[in-house]
Amino acid sequence: MAQGKMKVKSKLPQGAKSKKGKTKGKAVTKRPNAPVRSKNQVILKNKMKATVTKMVNAAAEKQLRSLATDTPQLSAAQQRVASAPTAPAVKK
Repeated sequence: MAQGKMKVKSKLPQGAKSKKGKTKGKAVTKRPNAPVRSKNQVILKNKMKATVTKMVNAAAEKQLRSLATDTPQLSAAQQRVASAPTAPAVKK
């Protein structure tokens, strides 16, 4: 069996006014006359930064390549050691 009272909606008294639901506005309101900032400066700055980076990388790569190709030649003694046959591996 069910226990407890039945819930009954209460009625407002005659003189009381019911609440009216407030409508919420937008969370962020923008001024209609606010100026629009140009993104052109930011774009130009990023392009310049990328160009400088490419130039620096190209210069560094060119320098490294020149160092790699212009290594000093081996002396005669070093060439003899490099071309000498190695001892055969010991078989077990």
